[in-house]
Amino acid sequence: MRILSKNPMNQAVVAVMDGTKARFFTLEEAEFPEYESSPNLVEHECLTNTAKEMAGRELWANTKGRNRGARTQGHGYDDHRSNHLSEYERNFAKDISQKITECLLEWDSRFILLVAEPQMLGFVRESLSPHLPKGIKLEELAKDLCKLKPLELHEYLAHKNLVPARKAVVL
Repeated sequence: MRILSKNPMNQAVVAVMDGTKARFFTLEEAEFPEYESSPNLVEHECLTNTAKEMAGRELWANTKGRNRGARTQGHGYDDHRSNHLSEYERNFAKDISQKITECLLEWDSRFILLVAEPQMLGFVRESLSPHLPKGIKLEELAKDLCKLKPLELHEYLAHKNLVPARKAVVL
């Protein structure tokens, strides 16, 4: 893995996602770098996967359970819910990929960093690859960091040499 350019003004899109949420960031210099630490990871947008957020009773007509005969032992059944949940994640990955493409154009970015747990990362990669413009550098980190605050996320990614560390201002 390679660190982003030392010049964060070469806009980079950082997409951090899990099965229910996708957050989109850029690295930005402070307005007054001589007085403020920078670069800063700035969150611009958040998408949510409403189908994945719903509780079981809201998403399914009945709750998963067991069949019981009058004189037989109960037995579990597989109603393939995990397949349906994967399909919801695939559809969400398509929404994420579309948003990443829009962000790359809007921010004139040449670099994208995808951060997600492995399965979601695979879904996004599969959906994004055919639509990724030529010349875009793509890095990935297979880790669920979606719940971190922007500063915590920045520190973690800098520690992994995926983004430049924040330079503290000494007055």
